[in-house]
Amino acid sequence: MKSSTRNRITSPLPKAGAIYSRAIGIVVACLLTGNSCTAQHVSSYEPNWDSLQKYQIPDWMADAKFGIFVHWGPSCVSEHETDWYPRWMYEDTVQRHHVTGEIKVHQPHPAYLYHVQTYGDPSEVGYKDLIPMFKAEDFDAKEWVDLFVQAGAKYVIPVAEHHDGYAMYDSSHTRWNSVAIGPKRDLLAELRDEIRRQGLIFGASSHYAFNWRYYPQDPAYDTGNPEYSDLYAPLHDLGAPASKEFLEMWWVRTKEIIDNYQPDILWFDFGLDSPEFAPYHPKLAAYYYNHGRARGVTTVLQTKNLRFPSYPKGTHMLDLERSKSDEMLNELWQTDTSVGSNSWFYCEDWQSKSANSLIDDLVDIVSKNGCLLLNIGPDSNGRIPDEQADVLREIGRWLAVNGEAIYGTRPWKVFGEGPTKVATGHLSEGENADFTSADIRFTAKPGTIYATILQAPQGEVRIQSLNANEHPRLKQIDSITVLGSDQTLKWRLSGEGLTIESIVDPPFDDAIVLKIHVPQ
Repeated sequence: MKSSTRNRITSPLPKAGAIYSRAIGIVVACLLTGNSCTAQHVSSYEPNWDSLQKYQIPDWMADAKFGIFVHWGPSCVSEHETDWYPRWMYEDTVQRHHVTGEIKVHQPHPAYLYHVQTYGDPSEVGYKDLIPMFKAEDFDAKEWVDLFVQAGAKYVIPVAEHHDGYAMYDSSHTRWNSVAIGPKRDLLAELRDEIRRQGLIFGASSHYAFNWRYYPQDPAYDTGNPEYSDLYAPLHDLGAPASKEFLEMWWVRTKEIIDNYQPDILWFDFGLDSPEFAPYHPKLAAYYYNHGRARGVTTVLQTKNLRFPSYPKGTHMLDLERSKSDEMLNELWQTDTSVGSNSWFYCEDWQSKSANSLIDDLVDIVSKNGCLLLNIGPDSNGRIPDEQADVLREIGRWLAVNGEAIYGTRPWKVFGEGPTKVATGHLSEGENADFTSADIRFTAKPGTIYATILQAPQGEVRIQSLNANEHPRLKQIDSITVLGSDQTLKWRLSGEGLTIESIVDPPFDDAIVLKIHVPQ
């Protein structure tokens, strides 16, 4: 992306507060459509699918488009193999599949070897002994949220508790929480208050359901000691379904997050998508939606439906991890991915994606009726590394110019055109090729079509999808401009498409946006 250009719009990045205002301490949408995000006209939701089919994802979610995910906690203390370090550090002879538990390799995991070399044998220094090393002494919620605003994010979802069972909040149900041990601070509350103070939407994520299957419960280690079953899950056979005791603990901890922190978005990882959780699926949705109604908000429940169909269409918002859709979906959906191509939590060998590729992903996802939830990984001290912050700021600079083609838009008649295919399926993003100047994506607002060319073109541009035969209304086009440029464009419309003359000195080297005005 160019560092400067004479054509660049210099107005400040629009504040989320320009879209969202506060009312009685909660987020109330002030949207272009005039719709409100206050609770829908439903008396109350019952914990059954017939009742929950009345739910509709609110317009404020559809308008927001771009959010920040925050993976942070004691697992990043080691700065090595951090995503699942609490589990891998115990894999002393074999390495298992991260979900199924099947043996993949008959040799110790690198995290185990690192742990022995750095801290000692796990029989002497277990994961519980690393938790007090998580201090968060440099954490400043305002600095974080200032950065998120600069990035152009409209919602933020910090991890409330990960698979390791450590609560990043003041929990009355576990001693392993950030107020009792480690930072001695309610980290989730500090973030919530600052997120809302700066006019962004606050969410929270729970990954605790997978805690049951997370740790190798070995009697040689503390994971097999009943004294610590409140961290490592109650003792059980490998592959056994979660017990009634564990399910109830998951439920009361989930309710505590809802009741005490009032997230407007509640995100769940794949552990929830297990058969034994089935009775809790409608129970959770009804409780959460009714809780939102009581405070005047239509809340958003985001889940994955991974391998087990937990939530019927129309009762939640579907989330796809490190993957996208190759087609436009009727219902609003979301991709969650990370700035780190190789990690969610901070680690020494973190490898950041380029802002260019992430902007392309954002545009592609939004054109298909989706939102992008982009993760960062602060270090255990509470600092967001410069490498990650720079990526967010570069995305923000692009959105400061082109945000009107993203925020508050809806899909057009087709999502786009171009030769580059999008891979689908769980964790499929690594199969995707880079987009080119032949790849174009569409979004729309009343009277306007935005055509985003995913790489600045050289020479004439032909957009076949915008043709007079299929879309005769396009004959009424009265202006086409490039966002961030004052160039006067010339174009011609035919049955084969819309042809636009060369764009001189485009404001960005990567994605550029054509604003096409079609009077209503």
